[in-house]
Amino acid sequence: MLSVHGRKPAAVVVEPVAKTFLKMGLTPNVVTVVGTVVTIAIAVVLIPTNHLFAAAILSGLFAAFDMLDGTMARMTTGGSRFGATLDASCDRITDGALFASIVYWLVYVDHASSWTVVACLIVLVCSQVISYIKARGEASGFTIVGGLIERPERLIIGLVGVGFEGLGIPYSIEVALWILVVGSIWTVIERMLQARRQDTKARFKEDL
Repeated sequence: MLSVHGRKPAAVVVEPVAKTFLKMGLTPNVVTVVGTVVTIAIAVVLIPTNHLFAAAILSGLFAAFDMLDGTMARMTTGGSRFGATLDASCDRITDGALFASIVYWLVYVDHASSWTVVACLIVLVCSQVISYIKARGEASGFTIVGGLIERPERLIIGLVGVGFEGLGIPYSIEVALWILVVGSIWTVIERMLQARRQDTKARFKEDL
């Protein structure tokens, strides 16, 4: 939802930063890679070592790079197919690193219940599937737009849970993960239904 409706409000902050980076000679692809490397490092170093609040704050800040590179591309060349592929691939890697780090923390630091670990693994898998449905659907000519839990919602809910847990608020990560489990499964179904409806409509037109 936020990826569809949240761009205009965020543009007030993102666009000036994007212009500054362009003046510095940075390219959108460089920003993508740097943001990815730093975000992964934050997740895999700070979360397993129980620095949860710092991990949440820093991950949230560097997650903004995901908006900066796209804005920079639109301000210059308009973007390229390679840039879009690089950006999408880096998003999948950072999502995987974040939730894999949470799984590690749950198992080795928090000694959480097996159900909580399973919940995090479900979110990890669904985060990849949600994006894959969009990519595969659009490759098939479908228009897959929106959804209850897209990447911005997933990062916000996940990092808020991590941050609150770091502040000592009990069960914050558990609550965040189960919200994401329900919302992510809903989004997988929602996107599959979008594809099915469009396929059915296309087949109906062919039969006329």
